[in-house]
Amino acid sequence: MSERRRRVTQTKTFTDRLIEEAAKFREAAEGLAPGTERELLMKRADQAEKAAQMSDWLTKPNTAPPASLGGLLKANKTSGFPGSRD
Repeated sequence: MSERRRRVTQTKTFTDRLIEEAAKFREAAEGLAPGTERELLMKRADQAEKAAQMSDWLTKPNTAPPASLGGLLKANKTSGFPGSRD
């Protein structure tokens, strides 16, 4: 007999959880001396914040992309990915 999947009902939105994660990464990074580990934590914080912005943008109909994602979106249009319109 197969195991049943554990179902979890989230009490916070995905965006809220990403923002909290970014804050935890920033707080951990601030406690470290400059170096590789600190830079990696700051990078993860930035990634979580951008993911929160992107999630927020994708859930709202008829909205323009956030300004912080403008360069990211332009890079994908010219990258030659299948389905892109060059």
